[in-house]
Amino acid sequence: MHESTKAPLSVVLADDSVLLREGVRSLLEEESMQVVASVGDGERLLEAVARHRPDLAIVDVRMPPTHTDEGLAAALELKHRHPETGVLMLSQYVLREYATKLLRSETSGVGYLLKDRITDIDHFLESVSRVAEGGTVIDAEVVRQLVTDPDKPRALDALTPRENEVLAAMAEGLSNRGIAQRLFVSLSSVEKAVSSIFDRLELPAGETTSRRVAAVLQYLDGG
Repeated sequence: MHESTKAPLSVVLADDSVLLREGVRSLLEEESMQVVASVGDGERLLEAVARHRPDLAIVDVRMPPTHTDEGLAAALELKHRHPETGVLMLSQYVLREYATKLLRSETSGVGYLLKDRITDIDHFLESVSRVAEGGTVIDAEVVRQLVTDPDKPRALDALTPRENEVLAAMAEGLSNRGIAQRLFVSLSSVEKAVSSIFDRLELPAGETTSRRVAAVLQYLDGG
């Protein structure tokens, strides 16, 4: 009897830094992932994704020619053309508006991380897998800046301190079980907090994943 084997995760890398691309390639291939293309600009990213149809694209926000938001623009176009492909954006700095634009493009398979997170190998690989499987990941530093923002949105002021903690963890992409472990509370407590967050933010009943993303968008947008 033959055992079924799962195909390796396929990835396209897009960054104008050859050094970073090769470093990430080595890291992923050590985990038995398959890097099917490695490119340096948005146009070649779109061509590579169309050719290979990977599970995931890891994309730098800023790429040639102007090094502003070409990577983001290419990622948004990628999600429009190939919504089944996950997109994990990498950025040198916290750019909240970029994370928000990416999340608004699709309700599944998106992530935004600082490049520094690559050095935390376990966390980076977990993020890669989560986005490839259709989850969302938002860098903890983006969330942290919002938590300390004195102009935090009025809509979120209705949340209790615990609900704010749960929403912050949700923004990072944690599941309810992961949030429970992070906050040292029961799973049922987290589920009640999530339900209360949806109600307080007046999010319509519907598919749970979409409501989670909508809640995170309010958190990132400032209400």
